[in-house]
Amino acid sequence: MKKQKLSILFLAAAITFVACRKSDNPEVELPAKTPEAISGDIAANKTLTSDRQWILDGTVFVKSGAILTIEPGTIVRAKVGTKAALVIDKGAKIIADGTAAKPIVFTSGKDAGSRAPGDWGGIILVGKATTNRTTAVPVEGGVAVTYGTDKIDNDNSGILRYVRIEYAGIGVNDSEINALTFYAVGSGTTIENVQTVYANDDAFEFFGGTVNCKNLVAFATADDDFDFDFGFNGSVQFAVALRDPKFVDAADDGNGIECDNDKDGTDATPITQPKISNMTIIGPNNAANTAARHAYGNRWRRGAKFIFNNSIILGSQKGGLNIESDKSAAFYKSGESQFKNNIVAPFTAPFITNAAASIITAAEIQAKVLVDGSVTFADANTGVKLNNPFSLTTPNFLPAAGSPALSGTWVATTGATAVTYRGAFGATDWTTGWTNWDAQNTKY
Repeated sequence: MKKQKLSILFLAAAITFVACRKSDNPEVELPAKTPEAISGDIAANKTLTSDRQWILDGTVFVKSGAILTIEPGTIVRAKVGTKAALVIDKGAKIIADGTAAKPIVFTSGKDAGSRAPGDWGGIILVGKATTNRTTAVPVEGGVAVTYGTDKIDNDNSGILRYVRIEYAGIGVNDSEINALTFYAVGSGTTIENVQTVYANDDAFEFFGGTVNCKNLVAFATADDDFDFDFGFNGSVQFAVALRDPKFVDAADDGNGIECDNDKDGTDATPITQPKISNMTIIGPNNAANTAARHAYGNRWRRGAKFIFNNSIILGSQKGGLNIESDKSAAFYKSGESQFKNNIVAPFTAPFITNAAASIITAAEIQAKVLVDGSVTFADANTGVKLNNPFSLTTPNFLPAAGSPALSGTWVATTGATAVTYRGAFGATDWTTGWTNWDAQNTKY
């Protein structure tokens, strides 16, 4: 009988010990599983779990009809030397729905301390929404996918929420890939709380489409932080761009926003017109060793329209608002484009135009801007009063007491939620917990 009792006690203890090692016990940390590579085509539904790292090996295509689900907290690293990229094709979806506590990270395959912009390609979403192209167009970067002729404006390419994309920007065959590129992506897609870090080309580029985005962060971009083209008519609200003074594309101007109707400035419809509200664009502000190609806060050109309201341009190197083409200037003068209730405090000239003087001059732009509720400052951030906007390690974009960002008259903007401040932030820092300002030294 004693032996039987001892056996029962031993069995109970063993069961208790095993139970304590269950993975759902927060006090027990089980070792991560061996990293697993993904490559080629994903033609059926697949889930990337957070219990291991995933290695992106070359260009991976999620094909039409397939859904790629990525669990919160998952790390996806690009295989070194493979020009890795993730392409979500038309009819496919990505469900990368992280949380502030468990963001999903796409990053370089190199170790901490050795990462560089362009270590891998980036993420490409291809949808079926409207563009102003009449024939199919290949995506940039040498990826064998086309887009452009569908007209499904509520198309759904999935979810990117609480996602970081670090050190992207190498082309598969030719030109660079942006950190995150939207090709004809529809309004059914959810894009919220996404940060790009040291992108070697643009941070976010939109070729046509109708997608609406919120809470975007472009940190230390080589080229443009936000680029719009080919009839994009979606919206962006609550977005911030912070540039590294020492880092910029040596061959092309780096702007907070660059926008064209198309590369030739044609009248193709729909005319490109992003609807932007509550954006904060932080330029290098002529800091020590500022690289030469840092340029404008806003660069509207080649026949584009624009809506840019309730926002802040601070420290942009070559100017604040630049309206380059005659067509873009005419749209602004007629009221088809808007620039209202903004704060403009670049390092140099606040308003620039290359348009014909018969259409509009820089002085006329300034007069119209002031009538439309914007304010200008010559002393970058002394008058704007953001807490610590130029720091590359611990930035604080929130307005301090007395900042003009906390005043002004809200201007209703398509796709935007009404708030009582200018720029991307009021009293709450929505970047807390999931962004990374030191990705170079983060050990994954």
